[in-house]
Amino acid sequence: MAACGAAAAEYSALLSLSCGPITRRRFAVSCRARPPGNLSAQQKKKRGKNIAPKQRSSNAKLLLTTEENGQLPSTSLRTSMERPQKSTSSEDDTNGAISQIDEKIAAIGNEQQERSKDKHFESDFQLEDFGEMIQNMEKNILLLNQARLQAIEDVDKILTEKEALQKKVDTLEMNLSKALATKGNINTDIPGDHLEKFTKEILIESALSGGNPAHLCESPLFMELTVLKEENMLLKADAQFLKAKIVEFAETEEFLFKLEKERSLLDATVRELEARFLVAQTDIWKVVPLQYDVWMEKVENLQHMLGCLKNHVEKYAALLDQHDDLHDKIDELEASLKEGKTSEFSPYVVELLQQKLKAAKSHHQAGHQETNTHIQVYQQLTEEFQDNLGKLIEESGRLEHSANSMPSEFWSHILLMIDGWFLERKIPNTDARMLREMAWKRDDRICEAYFACKGAKESDVMETFLKLSLSGNSSGLHIVHIAAEMAPVAKVGGLADVVAGLGKALQTKGHLVEIVLPKYDCMQLDQITNLKVLDVVIQSYFDGNLFSNNVWTGTVEGLPVYFIEPQHPSKFFWRAQYYGEHDDFKRYSYFSRAALELLYQSGKKIDIIHCHDWQTAFVAPLYWDIYATRGFSSARICFTCHNFEYQGTAPAPDLSYCGLDVEQLDRPDRMQDNAHGRINVAKGGIVYSNIVTTVSPTYALEVRSEGGRGLQDTLKMHSRKFVGILNGIDTGTWNPSTDRFLAVQYSATDLQGKAANKAFLRKQLGLYSEDASQPLVACITRLVPQKGLHLIRHAIYKTAELGGQFVLLGSSPVPHIQREFEGVADQFQKNNNIRLILKYDEALSHCIYAASDMFIIPSMFEPCGLTQMIAMRYGSVPIVRQTGGLCDSVFDFDDETIPVELRNGFTFARTDEQDLSSCLERAFSYYSRKPMVWKQLVQKDMQIDFSWDSPASQYENLYQSAVAQARGAAQT
Repeated sequence: MAACGAAAAEYSALLSLSCGPITRRRFAVSCRARPPGNLSAQQKKKRGKNIAPKQRSSNAKLLLTTEENGQLPSTSLRTSMERPQKSTSSEDDTNGAISQIDEKIAAIGNEQQERSKDKHFESDFQLEDFGEMIQNMEKNILLLNQARLQAIEDVDKILTEKEALQKKVDTLEMNLSKALATKGNINTDIPGDHLEKFTKEILIESALSGGNPAHLCESPLFMELTVLKEENMLLKADAQFLKAKIVEFAETEEFLFKLEKERSLLDATVRELEARFLVAQTDIWKVVPLQYDVWMEKVENLQHMLGCLKNHVEKYAALLDQHDDLHDKIDELEASLKEGKTSEFSPYVVELLQQKLKAAKSHHQAGHQETNTHIQVYQQLTEEFQDNLGKLIEESGRLEHSANSMPSEFWSHILLMIDGWFLERKIPNTDARMLREMAWKRDDRICEAYFACKGAKESDVMETFLKLSLSGNSSGLHIVHIAAEMAPVAKVGGLADVVAGLGKALQTKGHLVEIVLPKYDCMQLDQITNLKVLDVVIQSYFDGNLFSNNVWTGTVEGLPVYFIEPQHPSKFFWRAQYYGEHDDFKRYSYFSRAALELLYQSGKKIDIIHCHDWQTAFVAPLYWDIYATRGFSSARICFTCHNFEYQGTAPAPDLSYCGLDVEQLDRPDRMQDNAHGRINVAKGGIVYSNIVTTVSPTYALEVRSEGGRGLQDTLKMHSRKFVGILNGIDTGTWNPSTDRFLAVQYSATDLQGKAANKAFLRKQLGLYSEDASQPLVACITRLVPQKGLHLIRHAIYKTAELGGQFVLLGSSPVPHIQREFEGVADQFQKNNNIRLILKYDEALSHCIYAASDMFIIPSMFEPCGLTQMIAMRYGSVPIVRQTGGLCDSVFDFDDETIPVELRNGFTFARTDEQDLSSCLERAFSYYSRKPMVWKQLVQKDMQIDFSWDSPASQYENLYQSAVAQARGAAQT
C-alpha cells in the first residue's frame, strides 16, 4: 500500500504540471498496421463499419474507454508483444470526419440529380424536333450505363484485391517481426515499458475522474497488471534463453551445412573416381580383350613350375646338409683309425667300424650322384622357366604394340607419314600405295616396323617400311571429306559436328577416311595432334596464275587431316573468322581447287570425295570438267547440303577465278541460278554430283517445295540421286557419364547427378535455388531468324509466368538482333529466375544440357538440328516445333497415333505464341503433377540411340552403290 501511495503521489505531481482544460481521453492498444493511405473516404467508412468479429485477429485494433467499458479488459494486453502502432485520431474525430464525408457525398448526389433533371428537361425540350436523335442518345446512355456498371464491378474487384493484398502485407509484417525475433532482435523490454506506461496512464485517468489512486492498487485490474509484469520478466528470461538457443542452433545448422557440402564434394569425387575406374577398366580390356585366358594359363603354368622348383631346391638343400655331416664323421673316423686309437676297442669293434665306414662311403657317393642328378634337373627347369619368361615378355611387347590395340590416332599418324614421304618425293607412288593400303588394313607388320625403328633416322624408318610386302586387296573404301569446318578444330555450326562424327563412324566400319580443311588462323590448334608442315609446296590455279600452298598434316579426333594454307596475297584464311567475308565466293573456290590439286598430286586412288555445303560444292564441277580429263577419275562425288538457305550465288564471271568455263556452266540445266540469273554453286553441286544428300528425311521433302529456296525444280529433276539422312551425334563427346565439363557425372539409371548439376548451374548463374523442384527450361542456339526469335522471347516470358526458370545461351551475327536480346537481358537482370548469356561457351553448354529439365527449339525451319538429340542424351525433355529434322527425332508425348515407345517430347505445329504456350503448359503439367511419369520419360530419352552408327551405315550403302555402278560401267 505504501508503494501504491507513493505512486499516486507521483502521478498527482505529474497532473499538476498539466495546463488547460482536460478532456476525456481514451487509451488504445493496437497491434494492427495502419490501413493503406490510398483508400478513399468511402472505403475507409465501409472498412470502419463492416468489420465482422470473426475477421478480427490478434492484430485488430481494440479501443479501451473507461467511460464506455467501466474497466479495462485483461484479455487483450498480451497482444502488446506484437509491434505497437499509435492511433491516428480519437473515435469522436473519426465519427465527425465520417459524417462530413457523408454530407459531401449527399451534396454530390444532389448535384448529380439536378444535372440529371436538367439533362432530362433538355431531352424533353429537344424531343419535339429531334426524336430519332434522342433515341440514339438513349441507346448510347444505356451503353454508357452498362459500361459504368462494368467499371463499378471492376472497381469492386480491384478493392477486393487491394484488401486481400493488405491482408498479405499484414501477414508479411508479422512474419518479418517473427524473422527479426529469430535473428536475435527480440526486445523483451517493450512489453514491460508499455505496461509501466499503461499503469501511469490509468492512475492519471483515475485522478482526473476524481478517483483515489491508492485504492486503484487494490483493484483486480492493477493486481492483474502486476502479475503480467512479473510474467513479462519471466518472458524476458525465456526470450534470452531462446536467443541463446537460436544462436546455438544457427551454429549447428552452419556446421551441418558444411558437413553436407563436404558430403556432396565427397560424393562427386567418388563418382568421378568410379567413372575413371570404368574408363580405365574399359581401356585395359581394349588392350587385351582376347588374350586374357592365354595370359592366365601361362601365368598359372609358371607358378606351378616355380612351386616345383622350390620344393626340389628345399629337398636338395636338406640332402646336401646331411651329406656334409656324414662326410665330416667319416673323416673323423678315418683320422682316429690312422692315429691308432683302436686299442681301446676289441678287434670285433674295429672290423665293424671299418664295415660301417665302407658302407657310409658308398652311401655318400650314391647321394652325391643323386644330388648332381637333381641339380641338373633343377638347371634344366630353370632354363625352361627363363625361356618361357622371355617368350612371355616378347609376346607382351608384341601385344602392347599389336595392331588391334592401337588407337585411330596411331594409324592416322602412319598414313600421314607415308603421304608426307610421297608428297616430298622421298618414296615412289607404287610403294606409297602399298604402304598406305597396309596401314589402311592395320597390318601388324606396319605396327611392328614402326616400334622397331622408333627413334631412328627418317631414312632408316623409310627403308624398314619399304621392305614390307603387300597382302591382298582391302574391301574398304577410301573416302575424302572436303569441308570448311570440322569439330572441334574449326567449328561454327552443325556442319563441323557432322564431318567429325560421320568420319569417325566410317573409320570404325573399316574405311580409310581423310579430311581436307583450310588452315584458318583462328583454328583451335591445341585440338590437333602431331601438327606439322610438309616439305612440299602444292601449286594450284587461280585467276590466271599459279599460287603456292603449304600443306600441313595432323590428326583430329583420330582422323587424318590435311590443312591447306594458301600463299595468296589476299590472305584468304588469315581473317580471324571463318565466314562472313566480302570475298567468301573467291576464298572457297580457291580452296576447292587447291584441295583437288592436293588429291591429284598425291596419286591416291580415291573411291568417294564428299563435299559439304556451297563452300566446297565447287569440287563437283571442277572434278568432272578438269581433273577427270587428266586421268584422276576413280572417285565418285557426294554432295551434302546442310541448309538450303545458303546457296553461294555470285555474278557468272566470278566462276572463272577457279578455272571453270563460265560459258559452259552458265546454263539453266547446269549452274545458272533459277531465279536471279547468277551462278549458283549449290545447284552445281546437285547437278554434277553422283550422290546428293541432305540432313533429314522430312527436310528432303520440304526442300522439294518452297523449302528449296528456288532449287526445288532442280531437286525434282535429280530426285533419283537425292536422299535425306538424319544426322547423328558424337556419343563419345556427348556422354553425361563421362563428360569432364560436368560437376557430377550421371546416367539414365542414376539421375542423382542431374539434380546436382542443376544445383551447380543455379549457383554459378545466380539463379534462385531454394526450390529444387522448380523446372529449368534451356535454349542453346544461334540467334538468327531461322530459330524463331519471337517464340524464344515468348518462351522466356511464358516460363516466368508458369513459375519456372529460363536460361538462354547464344549470340547473333546480326547486330540489331544482338542488341535486342541484350535489352531483354537487361530487363531480367534483377530477376533471379531468368538468365541470358549472349555468347557461345562450350563448357557452359554442357552444364546447361545436364542441368535443364526442358529444352526448347521453336525453329521456323530446321534441316536437322542436333541440340534436341544432345538434350535428350542428357535427360532434358525437348519442346520443339514440327519442322525438318525435329519431326524425325521428336514425337509428341500425347499423340496417340504414334507408338508409345517413340513418344519422347512435346511438339507444336504453328508459328504463333498460342501454340507454344499450350505446349509449355502441357510439359509443366506433367513435370509438376506426374513426377514418376516425367522421370520415366527422362530415362527413356537418355537411352535413345542417336549415335552415328545408323546414319554411317546409310552413307556406306550409298557410297558402295555408287562405286559399284562406276566399276560396272568401266567394265562395259
